[in-house]
Amino acid sequence: MTIKVGDQIPSAKLMTPSPDGPKEISTDDIFKGRKVVLFAVPGAFTPTCSAKHLPGFIEHAAELRAKGVDTIACMAVNDAFVMGAWSKDQNVGERILMLADGSGTFTRLLGLELDLVARGLGVRSQRFALVAEDGRVTHLAVEQPGGFDVSRAEAVLAAL
Repeated sequence: MTIKVGDQIPSAKLMTPSPDGPKEISTDDIFKGRKVVLFAVPGAFTPTCSAKHLPGFIEHAAELRAKGVDTIACMAVNDAFVMGAWSKDQNVGERILMLADGSGTFTRLLGLELDLVARGLGVRSQRFALVAEDGRVTHLAVEQPGGFDVSRAEAVLAAL
């Protein structure tokens, strides 16, 4: 079952890159008492994700924060080392919290997995963006496979 507006973000453990190596972080800690924009990509270093999706949120981070967003988070079904390398490659800095859902556990809890096994990529996340306030989803935009419209930073800004 796919998460929907009004639902509570499920509790799960994710990993985030840090200067000291990967660190565990819980979704409860990320979302509790905060307004969070979470966007997910099918994979770090993939074409649309690297050329458009992540760069859009980097470019519009200040505007999102001006609309009351406390945390902007990017998630992929990749490991924390890959997310750390992608963060450095994209010059993310402190603007975006990079989240690794290495086994896709959180993605499955959200009901937003994407089966790319036939293309040799395994099970990934669908491309989506959501807004949550104190752990409750207030906006959800899930792309059709291959699409890049409703989850881009500009669309999230318009929805806030």
